[in-house]
Amino acid sequence: MSKKYFGTDGIRGRVGEYPITPDFMLKLGWAAGMAFRKMGACKVLVGKDTRISGYMFESALEAGLTSAGADVMLLGPMPTPAIAYLARTFQAEAGIVISASHNPHDDNGIKFFSGKGTKLPDELELMIEELLDTPMTVVESSKIGKVSRINDASGRYIEFCKSSVPTGTSFSGLKIVIDCAHGATYKVAPSVFRELGAEVVVLSAQPNGLNINDNCGSTHMGQLQAAVLAEHADLGIAFDGDGDRVLMVDHTGAIVDGDELLFIIARDLHGRGKLQGGVVGTLMSNLGLELALAELSIPFIRANVGDRYVIAELLERNWLVGGENSGHIVCFNHTTTGDAIIAALQVLMALKTRNEGLAQTRQALRKCPQVLINVRFGGGESPLEHPAVKEASARVTQAMAGRGRVLLRKSGTEPLVRVMVEGEDETQVRTYAEELAKLVSEVSA
Repeated sequence: MSKKYFGTDGIRGRVGEYPITPDFMLKLGWAAGMAFRKMGACKVLVGKDTRISGYMFESALEAGLTSAGADVMLLGPMPTPAIAYLARTFQAEAGIVISASHNPHDDNGIKFFSGKGTKLPDELELMIEELLDTPMTVVESSKIGKVSRINDASGRYIEFCKSSVPTGTSFSGLKIVIDCAHGATYKVAPSVFRELGAEVVVLSAQPNGLNINDNCGSTHMGQLQAAVLAEHADLGIAFDGDGDRVLMVDHTGAIVDGDELLFIIARDLHGRGKLQGGVVGTLMSNLGLELALAELSIPFIRANVGDRYVIAELLERNWLVGGENSGHIVCFNHTTTGDAIIAALQVLMALKTRNEGLAQTRQALRKCPQVLINVRFGGGESPLEHPAVKEASARVTQAMAGRGRVLLRKSGTEPLVRVMVEGEDETQVRTYAEELAKLVSEVSA
């Protein structure tokens, strides 16, 4: 069984194309329950987003866990980071989320958290994998797990989010439009911002199981941009389906991406002497972020693309803040994983501290032009290993003399090479990107 099923991204595949079926979820629940029970008494929290298949998978997972003797506490639709927090609060052995994040409704997947709200230890993942390849054996009837529902889960998480800003904080006078993507934040996010005093206009908060991420949320920003302008709002906030990504829109309707939000948060912490080290971005973080942080003497390093890699670097360096341009932002000074609501609150606090609007604050980061070209290849040896490609990449990097960069990488899901060049001169960047893409295509033929 491939270990991909237990990364911090969990299982992410289209139903019917990967073994994410009720049978598999039953077996996975049993394997996880058996593994968790080896640590002693076993209590597992289970949450989900709003896609329709979540009901089916929740029942199958619950049956598997209880057949292994694990007690299950059901949370219902809740943001992914809420499960990480509640696993700690209820001193559970683990938290499980049934979600496919920003994907369409007909995708689904699963994500595990340890009882500390972090990724599962490698040895526990390995144990679950090994158990998946063994026959299921149900515990004796007196040891079958019990199932209960936590009815105040939303209220607990709302209070946790509010605790990430100083007591007495008020966003009174701030008008915000929130796009909940018909996803897991649809109940809690509006309450958090309203209870902190903001005037809130809510979009996409009527989930029907089929409309999650459907032309809304952080992957489709047009609706939010239009609403911010129509409502004369101060800003807009867009979440993805499971509430671990956030993007914003300023009062002019311009999109503010994860790099810019990460910079705003980091600069605020740095100014208050609370940053603790530097900032972790990814290979796709805009060069402008790196240069803006350098001007403030804030260290910056790049991890591989994916929140798991950002988190690993933060833990390794004992730093607090990292994220991706897609809107995954981790604030370790408040929580253990990427949390869109908490990240948004930190941005609002930074704006409040500086007494600035989002449009003004974002200007401190000058994003560099970035050109990305996808080149299809037919398999076999990677064109990235071709000497001509390596030589050309090195030549372009040297020519930009530290004020630009080249990134060539294979897609993890398609036979594509992604050719990315960024720098301060857009014409130069596009010329270099097209030159490299043409070369990659020629050596792939």
